[in-house]
Amino acid sequence: MTDAMSGPRGAKPKKALSRNNIIVYGTLFVVAIYYALPLYVMIVTSLKGMPEIRMGNIFAPPMEVTFQPWVKAWAEACTGINCDGLSRGFWNSVRILIPSVVISISVASVTGYVLSMWKFKGSEVFFSMLMIGAFIPYQVMLYPIVILLREAGLYGSLSGLVLVHLAFGMPINTLLFRNYFASIPEELFKAARVDGAGFWAIFVKIVMPMSLPIFVVSMIIQVTGIWNDFLFGVTYISSPDRYPMTVQLNNIVNSVQGVKEYNVNMAATLLTGLVPLVIYFASGKLFVRGIAAGAVKG
Repeated sequence: MTDAMSGPRGAKPKKALSRNNIIVYGTLFVVAIYYALPLYVMIVTSLKGMPEIRMGNIFAPPMEVTFQPWVKAWAEACTGINCDGLSRGFWNSVRILIPSVVISISVASVTGYVLSMWKFKGSEVFFSMLMIGAFIPYQVMLYPIVILLREAGLYGSLSGLVLVHLAFGMPINTLLFRNYFASIPEELFKAARVDGAGFWAIFVKIVMPMSLPIFVVSMIIQVTGIWNDFLFGVTYISSPDRYPMTVQLNNIVNSVQGVKEYNVNMAATLLTGLVPLVIYFASGKLFVRGIAAGAVKG
């Protein structure tokens, strides 16, 4: 009875608006504004006509919303000798993206599975070579790859660019899969082997159903890197008809012909970044789960 009358015990509850919370949330708010402000300017500028843009207030919302800059950026803007906007580059990027993502994830997942669960002689050396490959600067390999693609008859083709993305995306994705699979309890694999399951049965029936987050992480990394790539696209594609979307965006923004249309440039930039943004926002939670599990274990 005496204890009950003495009042509650334990640590005193923290105030919702303590000094530390104000500093943390204030810093996060400033950082959010810093990153969101350029995006806001891009969106409102893309919805304005050129007469309104010339008035000079870049932060003001559009007085009269127009989607003509978006239409022109997609289907009418000139990129060199072609005046069909970003539409041609979009489909080129899709033709590059799909096989690059599917093949790289498929091969990297199996390779990571082998390195984590099915050790073989020289596996650690092989893994070390992959890690070295993950940190080689792209610029060092540009000219040797040009020679290899030329000798193989693939220089200037979309197939050659797909092979380049496969080669550079494999090491980091293999690392992610290997570390994630290493966190799966080994007893599951031993029990499956006792029941007679082989290499592919364990991978398909046990590993893959448990690994959706890391597959999403790998997909987002590959989609973002391949879709936003400019260096490989401008280096290994020789024909303007095969340029990916980022190279066409550069040609639109840096065009020296006619009047500088900032609304069209902003709309073209937003269109180019739309695909990775949609994929990221659609699978953001799985991405966070997968990267937390796959990046710190193994």
